Amino acid sequence: MLIVLAVITGFLLLITLLPLSYSQHYLVRSCDFVRLQVCYLASAVIIVALIGMWQIDFIAYSLIAAVALIICALQAKWIYPYTWFAKKEVLTAPKSSDHSIRILSANVLMSNRHSEQLINLVDKYQPDLLITLESDSWWQDKLSVLKKNYPYQVQCPKDNRYGMHVFSKFNILDAQICELIEDNIPSIHILFENHQGLKMQGHFIHPAPPSPTEEDSSRPRDSELIMVAKALKNPSRPTIVAGDLNDVAWSRSTRLFMQISGFLDPRKGRGFYNTFHAGYFFMRWPLDHLFHSTGFTVKRIKRLAKYGSDHFALLTELVYEDANQQSLETKPSELKQQDIQELAMSKADKRKVPRFEKG
Repeated sequence: MLIVLAVITGFLLLITLLPLSYSQHYLVRSCDFVRLQVCYLASAVIIVALIGMWQIDFIAYSLIAAVALIICALQAKWIYPYTWFAKKEVLTAPKSSDHSIRILSANVLMSNRHSEQLINLVDKYQPDLLITLESDSWWQDKLSVLKKNYPYQVQCPKDNRYGMHVFSKFNILDAQICELIEDNIPSIHILFENHQGLKMQGHFIHPAPPSPTEEDSSRPRDSELIMVAKALKNPSRPTIVAGDLNDVAWSRSTRLFMQISGFLDPRKGRGFYNTFHAGYFFMRWPLDHLFHSTGFTVKRIKRLAKYGSDHFALLTELVYEDANQQSLETKPSELKQQDIQELAMSKADKRKVPRFEKG
């Protein structure tokens, strides 16, 4: 038992320490994903070690318990902002407030053939904007029934799992489809106006993940996040960034996105809202995100029911009040610049991101 616990503890310690490096290899960056699971396993090790301390070998088991406790503390430091105990980064809008925008983001899973289940979710929650990811021509055809209620659309079907569509009740004044870093991996950028006449920007992205089947390195993904963050810093109008970032909320690259842009994450202090994997309750992470500029307050965030995809859909309801609030993600500029140099590609040019400055 002692040897087994020691091996497990050593493995958990390795997973905890690897992400502290700037390595962008997928094996290192994937350790960011499992922080919550590592915390659970380390807690279990502590319980078993405490039993062993009193019944078998006090010194050996107390050492294991101490290391496991350190692992828990290091992991908790990263995930704590997304627990109910942490300070909320975004103010809560009164329930009586009329929402300014309701967004439903859904990675549909290209091979998923249960389009009617997603359509039922759209009918039930009536989002103003629906963003679909991994949507190909088949999905475009099936979702054409939404045309009556969503007359404004931007379509970018692809059969490589990086297709994307935007369906809007609001008037889309301008739209651009861009390939910011990699060919055939698009992003959609829109300037739109809600029913109250408020002009807003939406930037919807889906960078490739670091994995043995996609990219050995997280550099393309990280570069796209940094590029968008730089372009949208100090926006001239209310702005939203949403999509499947193939990255967890607490990773170095996602936090750097918030530090550079100054955008807020409405999940902080409210919960993880794990959207992937829908099929495995014990291996779920917050991969689908929505960030916004500082003027919004949040009325509702909800992870919706399963609809055949490996992702849950995420519903976010915001109220624009020109709220006076700031990001809780702060970092000295020299350290941010060091992170940018380590993580970003040289071709990550923020000028590629549409800002709709003349809109």
